[in-house]
Amino acid sequence: MDIIDVSIIAVYIVLTLGVGIWMSKRASKGLDSYFLGGNSIKWYYLGLSNGSGMFDISGTALMVGWLFLYGTKSFMLMWLWPIWNQIFIMMFLAVWIRRSNIMTGSEWILTRFGDDRAGRASHKIVALFAVIASIGFIAYFFEGVGKFMTVILPWDLALHMGGSEVLTSEQSYALIIILLTTIYTIKGGMFSVVATEVLQYGIMVLAGILVAAYSFYAFTDIEITSVLTEEWKNIFFGWELDTHWGEKYQAFNDLVDSEGYKMFGALIGMSLFKGFFASIAGPTPSFDMQRILSTKTVKEAAYMSGFTNLVLFIPRYLLIGGVVVIALVVLAPGMAENPNLAWGDLEILLPQVVNFHVPVGVKGLLLAGLLAAFMSTFSAFVNAGPAYIVNDIYKKYFKPKASNKHYIRASHIASFAVVGLGVFMGFFADSINSLTLWITSSLFGGYVAANFLKWIWWRFNGWGYFWGMLSGLIIASLQFFMDQNKEHFTEGTLLYDLSHVSAIYLFPIIFGVSLLGSFLGTYLTKPTDMEVLKSFYSNVHPWGYWKPVLNELKKEESKIERNSDFWPDMLNCAIGIVWQSSMIILPIYFIIRDYPKAFVSLGVFLITSIILKFTWLDKVRKIPN
Repeated sequence: MDIIDVSIIAVYIVLTLGVGIWMSKRASKGLDSYFLGGNSIKWYYLGLSNGSGMFDISGTALMVGWLFLYGTKSFMLMWLWPIWNQIFIMMFLAVWIRRSNIMTGSEWILTRFGDDRAGRASHKIVALFAVIASIGFIAYFFEGVGKFMTVILPWDLALHMGGSEVLTSEQSYALIIILLTTIYTIKGGMFSVVATEVLQYGIMVLAGILVAAYSFYAFTDIEITSVLTEEWKNIFFGWELDTHWGEKYQAFNDLVDSEGYKMFGALIGMSLFKGFFASIAGPTPSFDMQRILSTKTVKEAAYMSGFTNLVLFIPRYLLIGGVVVIALVVLAPGMAENPNLAWGDLEILLPQVVNFHVPVGVKGLLLAGLLAAFMSTFSAFVNAGPAYIVNDIYKKYFKPKASNKHYIRASHIASFAVVGLGVFMGFFADSINSLTLWITSSLFGGYVAANFLKWIWWRFNGWGYFWGMLSGLIIASLQFFMDQNKEHFTEGTLLYDLSHVSAIYLFPIIFGVSLLGSFLGTYLTKPTDMEVLKSFYSNVHPWGYWKPVLNELKKEESKIERNSDFWPDMLNCAIGIVWQSSMIILPIYFIIRDYPKAFVSLGVFLITSIILKFTWLDKVRKIPN
């Protein structure tokens, strides 16, 4: 580490902590100010903050490995999350959610199911899910930032006691960065989170541009094209992946065969199946939901969600593409000769490239950018998770009448508890990839069924929501336990076979169990009170099967009509997914110097942008404030 690089990182950390703590006075007015910024933050700042929060270091390291191994079609692996749920939010869900005027996703549930026993059961289970999801993501970040910092920084911070290692160097680095981030997040709430994330977004964009520029300066077209095959550059695919690498790089072809994504068509088909239901289910009760609820108006919620898509993908994939080009030219030949090549070697490509293959100054800015990526995403979850503990559990059920100062102090304690549990879980995780698959496939699989039904079906009630979510959470937790202990099961047994199935392929089982719990819970209990349903429908006005509620409203001479926008919304979502995908593959093709495909991607981006101007933006402008 050159002194210039160390100085850049030090200045960045001091600046981030300073901005976060400086904003803290604005958060002390109450929970609304602490968790939502008092609904006073401009939508474009929230959009930058939301985009920054999705630009995480663990995910970036994972995507570098995916792009390196699978080529340009690896952008479809983003559908595992699914990343295009942001398109569904942009097109209609942000408007539906923001109309509620509440603080958290679980508080929003009470507007759908009421505040009776059934409604409170649904309220408690979604608050529990939000906390578990936050803890899971913190474990995911803990795993990623530790690996990254250990490769980058030269100091061995392993802690030994009594002759045995208590903390590895990875864990020590992760704990230090997490502690610094937790301090400014807890101190300033949403104001600190947004202010620091806007600063961090600028640093990340600069880092992406610098890495892309360096890859153009340092390597020729011939050096890049000599490594890549046409199949690597092809975004289209069949049921199985064709050979991605030339004979010289056979080790990478073998790794593709062994990593579980060889049946690419089946994987993407399952991702589409899951993605449709997961996207309509809406954002999980985390930082994404908090940004929507923090906007000033319903219209600004839609603007913010669209802006998030626009600002996130191009700078992120400039950075990813630049790192991958450096790795392809410099590291691929040596890696291909490694007889023990494994996925773990790809997870550390990002820190290896940064540490050894970028020049002084650029390295410091890139490190600051990647630290910003970690800190922005981590702080978003640290702000979101405790909101559910304090507002939805502690305040509602234990201490409903206390001072703002008391609730904010309780939020500080809850934040430390969530971070502590996430770090504890991170100690026992196998890899970034295993945590990614558990969160996206198992944990979110348990979330999807109940949250899909809550929008589209009037008869679905609080008990149906509770049992649907609980059954999904139980089976997701069992899957995680089996995956983490698969070496201990006897080969040939059912438990052994289930524990070795990739989590994405278990999604239908988790979804089915959750769906069964939802239906049984609904039909074995009475419907939600009609007054609650009428209030919800007239306020949110979703599409779906709401005819009995609509008929009751019309008896009162209400002028409300059925929402018939399902097909226009779905068409907009399809266009939006193409628009989003073009922003991912455009910088990749540009970086690898495949200019014809880059210009095609640019054309697709421009055409879909023009279409969405007429089909989405003009429609949003007509929404009353």
